Amino acid sequence: MKGRNHLSSQSEAKKHQLSYHIVPPKGLLNDPNGLIQYKGVYHVFFQWNQHGTVHQSKSWGHVTSTDLVHWEYHEAALEPNDWYDKDGVYSGSAVTKDDTLYLFYTGNVRGVNDSRESYQCLAVSKDGFHFEKEGPLFEHPKGYTRHVRDPKVWQGENGLWYMILGAQREDLTGDTILYTSEDLLDWTFKGSLLEKKLPLGYMWECPDVLQFKEKDLFVFSPQGLEPEGNKFQNIYQTGYLTGQLTPTGQFVSENEEFVELDRGFEFYAPQSFTDQKNRVISFGWVGVMEPEVEAAVPTIKDGWVHALTIPRELTYQNGVLKQQPVEELAAMRTGTPQKVEAEDSIVELTSLQQEVIINWKEDPKAFSMGIRDNVEISYDQETRTVTVSRINWLTNEREKRAVQLKKELKNMRLFLESSLIELFVNDGEEVFTLRYFAEDKDDQLSFSLADKNEQREISVYELTVQ
Repeated sequence: MKGRNHLSSQSEAKKHQLSYHIVPPKGLLNDPNGLIQYKGVYHVFFQWNQHGTVHQSKSWGHVTSTDLVHWEYHEAALEPNDWYDKDGVYSGSAVTKDDTLYLFYTGNVRGVNDSRESYQCLAVSKDGFHFEKEGPLFEHPKGYTRHVRDPKVWQGENGLWYMILGAQREDLTGDTILYTSEDLLDWTFKGSLLEKKLPLGYMWECPDVLQFKEKDLFVFSPQGLEPEGNKFQNIYQTGYLTGQLTPTGQFVSENEEFVELDRGFEFYAPQSFTDQKNRVISFGWVGVMEPEVEAAVPTIKDGWVHALTIPRELTYQNGVLKQQPVEELAAMRTGTPQKVEAEDSIVELTSLQQEVIINWKEDPKAFSMGIRDNVEISYDQETRTVTVSRINWLTNEREKRAVQLKKELKNMRLFLESSLIELFVNDGEEVFTLRYFAEDKDDQLSFSLADKNEQREISVYELTVQ
């Protein structure tokens, strides 16, 4: 299976294929797993159903890169072929110790009457490609249902190893639990990660802790939040709390404001790692959606579904979290950018892989950009609201997501593919990620501006992965 995106060469339905995003060679992809730079190589694993486009029979897919642009596909790293993971090798993370790669994951087991068991498991490798399973690490914690999964492991400054797990209490509320270890093999249960119980849904998935000089962030994906205005509009959410990670491994939140990481439609289950340049880099899954919407995704006809985001560098300064495309992605730019003049209302796309950069000298009164007669990105100065809308491929109705900016609009950076968009607003202070499916003939950007004297610069780069 080695080689660049096999989907691109095998696909018959070219119009929705993706070029620079990680996709499954076939079947279904979901959560990013085991993100790490090991022996100088970036490893990205992902939940993968090799046999169909439904959420069953998950293994760990595997791609590697030396530059975060060119990805080489490998055979599945972990398969569901042992008693403790026979119904799925579920999400987890990776660390290195003594030049050995350790993968931690959840083994999923289904019993009679659809009962569930989960086991937190370990696999090790000396080369990053051949793995030996070590099996379950500890007994299931008391006080929690079998919905305990997605181990994230890291080493503290004191040398102690920490593991956090998404969990559901027996009263059917969400939680994240903490274990510690001195050797990655023997683990001690420490209870809840948080110092107090928070009413945020019935299950918390894919927990992560981001540690910055100014503040720490607890990132997780709660299920069961009710919509609040523009917030929490997707079936499941991903966001963070700010606070401090104590030396004991407990997270003390400074308030209870749960802030969404991404304001778009499909972003979920991100995972982070720190690379050898000391950057905090994250990938997310572009695929969480209602079951009936997922079943209608056009690429299913071609035998695949879902993708990962581009790699994003995360920074936190002056109370602001920013997510920005890693600098390596600039290598995909081909030739000189196409400049869009103020009088231009239509721009023909030379390909369906583009980067669009817009800078304003002062806050625009209004701005609207249409993409391939499907997606619309707009801004209202009075409310400082950015709105992204698209045509839903199941209902054919227009739907939207929106966020109110904390300050005036200064810039937008758009990564466009034939069926996926990532929009970074104000240097990544807000981000929108979404899938969309347009007709072949619609290969234009259209600009509608209320003020023709607006001081702005628009550059459009064609992107190519050589």
